[in-house]
Amino acid sequence: MEHPENNEEYKGLTVNSGVEQPAIINPYLNRNRFRKRELSAAEMVEGIVKGDVTILSQAVTLVESVNPNHQSKAQEVIEKCLPYSGKSVRIGISGVPGAGKSTSIDQFGCHVLDEHGGKLAVLAIDPSSERTKGSILGDKTRMEKLSLRKEAFIRPSPTAGSLGGVARKTRESIILCEAAGYDKIFVETVGVGQSETACHSMVDFFLLIQLAGTGDELQGIKRGIMEISDGIVINKCDGNNVEKCQLAATNFRNALHFFPMPDSGWLPKVLCYSGFYGTGVKEIWDMIYEYIAFVKHNGYFDHRRNEQSKYWMYESINENLRLNFYHNPQIEHRLEEAERTVLNGQKTSFAAASDLLEMYFDYLKRKE
Repeated sequence: MEHPENNEEYKGLTVNSGVEQPAIINPYLNRNRFRKRELSAAEMVEGIVKGDVTILSQAVTLVESVNPNHQSKAQEVIEKCLPYSGKSVRIGISGVPGAGKSTSIDQFGCHVLDEHGGKLAVLAIDPSSERTKGSILGDKTRMEKLSLRKEAFIRPSPTAGSLGGVARKTRESIILCEAAGYDKIFVETVGVGQSETACHSMVDFFLLIQLAGTGDELQGIKRGIMEISDGIVINKCDGNNVEKCQLAATNFRNALHFFPMPDSGWLPKVLCYSGFYGTGVKEIWDMIYEYIAFVKHNGYFDHRRNEQSKYWMYESINENLRLNFYHNPQIEHRLEEAERTVLNGQKTSFAAASDLLEMYFDYLKRKE
């Protein structure tokens, strides 16, 4: 850049251009030296089986990736990990926001590791914002004691607007964690409806965390989530809240009698505890292990896992069909046009959907 002082009108002045400043980045820097070498599927499996937490985290990230190029490698890793899986106790933990799930998991995890040993993996499904599509993924911050334990692996995952998809990926993450030697798996969800059905379809024991003062017996009967619960626990049973929690427990026990007996033959128990103070945690784990022993004895444990495997096979078919439909080039081209016809009132939503599906099936026939 020329200096204005060098113009003819300033004949008596001369300003040098100065020394050229060197680049702030070293031109001799070898960038490839800092790039991580991408692991092959076999190397990933080897690291997972050895219990390498870093490689396990990379594998979970690979499974959760929406990049189509990553899916084949992720499936290869999962298939090779299958022979090492299936030896854990999977526990689903749910409850309304503010029920104290993360604090309770902190207490539950430390208790089970101290009393029973082994390794624990916590997989938290964190709902994403409908507006920004982002997630906080901050559940780990409330698990202060558990996050310091070397035997614990905590991994939050965003729903990213597709609960079914992230639930399927969570189930695949369970397989990876089991292959890495984690014999206890916690799956945490927010108690808002569909997430409970997805969580129930991948765990052996579904624990529902409730609070006192959430309604009477009739309100308890309305809640469909109680039908799939194997145990109900009422949190924050401390201080002046003890009597309210005991009364709520009585109401929930009465409400459970209106439900038909579960297929497992186990009548869900209702217990009170304090996640903050850690009181009553032992009784909850005694209940969980009593249930596991009960269903293993009558054969329901294996039956439930077989049913879950079938359920996720059909869920995978549904999801792959949906993705194939929306990524079809002809459908992508016609979707906006179909939207305009619906918004202009020229077609109903059902007629437009029927036309798109018919076009999709015709495309498949021609492709054959």
